[in-house]
Amino acid sequence: MSGVLSGFAIIAAVIAVGYVAGRLGVITPDTAPLLARLVFFVLAPCLLFTILATASTDQLLSPLLAVPLLAAVAAYLSSAVVARVMWRRSVAHTTMGALAAGYVNSNNIGLPVAVYVLGSAAYVAPILMAQLVLVTPIALTVLDASTKGRVSVGQVLLGPVRNPLVVASVLGAVVGATGLAVPVVVMEPLHIIGAATVPLLLMNYGASLHGIRVLQAGPERKDVLLATAIKVIGMPAVAWALGAWVFGLEGHDLFVVVALAALPSAHNTFNYAQRYATAELVVRDTILLSTLGSVPVLLAAAALLK
Repeated sequence: MSGVLSGFAIIAAVIAVGYVAGRLGVITPDTAPLLARLVFFVLAPCLLFTILATASTDQLLSPLLAVPLLAAVAAYLSSAVVARVMWRRSVAHTTMGALAAGYVNSNNIGLPVAVYVLGSAAYVAPILMAQLVLVTPIALTVLDASTKGRVSVGQVLLGPVRNPLVVASVLGAVVGATGLAVPVVVMEPLHIIGAATVPLLLMNYGASLHGIRVLQAGPERKDVLLATAIKVIGMPAVAWALGAWVFGLEGHDLFVVVALAALPSAHNTFNYAQRYATAELVVRDTILLSTLGSVPVLLAAAALLK
């Protein structure tokens, strides 16, 4: 139980530093997009490569991956149907809303929860891998195609290859699966650079909170409420139903899949929103509200299932 609270306390502290930096003018609206580009093209690829390069095949192919992955697919689809079909949002806006609703924070919150609550960091590795290798390439390809206007089939197919996050993820997965030894003089600089990703992401997000009101009146408020409700309530409920009724999980295994599904929206989705200048308000508010809302859900899951 204390692991859940510790993970959120760490995140809140770094976000608070970013908020103060924004309030003092250290991180300004002009510099925030530059920081987002730095994270997207340099820092995050280094982090993803080092994480996946050190993950074993057993960790990445855990049988417990199926339930949270299916729950995420249900979240993506339900969000997309409402946003695109009912509310007529653009393709890019719909994609970012779906990511906010189903892309979980498997790193800076997922890892502490996995270690201190679930008992091993290996539990979060499969969902981290699935998001990076499966979800991220698809989402970024759609965002590339929809924000650049007319895009050829070749550009769409080559989109993932040109994306530094996807390339780093695939290379890291290959290294991890083959056991290839990367020289220390190569790996250590990547570790150092990648270590700056999470704090810079969180501080940049915190700076974006200065001078704004959550759930401010406007047409995007309902998008925020939809994504938050799906992430905080819908996705853990689907994971519990699938785990208990379809896969026959019980005890600790059932608790694991529900806890993974209950993780809040990932902060790197805000980096994507900034990068593509799409649905930033929706993603920002959903991250904040789902982070707050996931705390009681994780505590309840720990009390009822563990």
